[in-house]
Amino acid sequence: VHRLVTYIFVYEDLISLTCGAIIIWYFAGSFEKNVGTVKHCFLTVAFAILSALLFLLLETIVSRVSEVEDAKGFMPVAFATLGVSTTRSRMKRTLVFGVRVPVVLVPWFMLCVAWFIPHSSLLSNLCGLLAGEAYGLGYCSCLDFPESVGSKLDRVFPFSLLRRIPGLQYIPGSLAERRAFENSKINPAPGTYPTQSYSCSSPPAPPAFQVQHPAAPNQGFQHSYAPG
Repeated sequence: VHRLVTYIFVYEDLISLTCGAIIIWYFAGSFEKNVGTVKHCFLTVAFAILSALLFLLLETIVSRVSEVEDAKGFMPVAFATLGVSTTRSRMKRTLVFGVRVPVVLVPWFMLCVAWFIPHSSLLSNLCGLLAGEAYGLGYCSCLDFPESVGSKLDRVFPFSLLRRIPGLQYIPGSLAERRAFENSKINPAPGTYPTQSYSCSSPPAPPAFQVQHPAAPNQGFQHSYAPG
């Protein structure tokens, strides 16, 4: 039973491990910023189990037609998070390699690209994508919990320990706290960044005009310019 979760940590070579690390950093990182660290950890386990169960169900059918690669790596969970993000996105179209395509087609395009990654299971990635889209469309509402529960879990071990680790970016479970965290990065407190003072030289003095008295005989206005 434990293999329903531990398969996401299995990699066969360095290339698949590198691809998995990039996928975790890109997809899982952006998903964690939207839902918080607590919910991200919970949904990671939930998506791993749902993808594995769906894979075991479809494997018996697909294996009769063609050979099926074993499910391994974090990629099924990454496709689940991508499916959630695209189904709940307010955007209609996005740019993919300079071409505007509907947002709902982006996961399926990425599924075709992931087919070329070494030791990648197309069926397990498809199961992860289906699980994520089912959750994003509201068919797995039992996996949701209110933000008040997430805020309480932020203060419980091991999440309370994760918040104290220096250099680790912890995303709070409350939406208000996440917005305050993002605003603190956009609008830093005064004195956060070092400043540099610039000395501005005084502007050059305007040219001085000396006007001779009009009563002087046989002379008009005579101008003398000060040097500089």
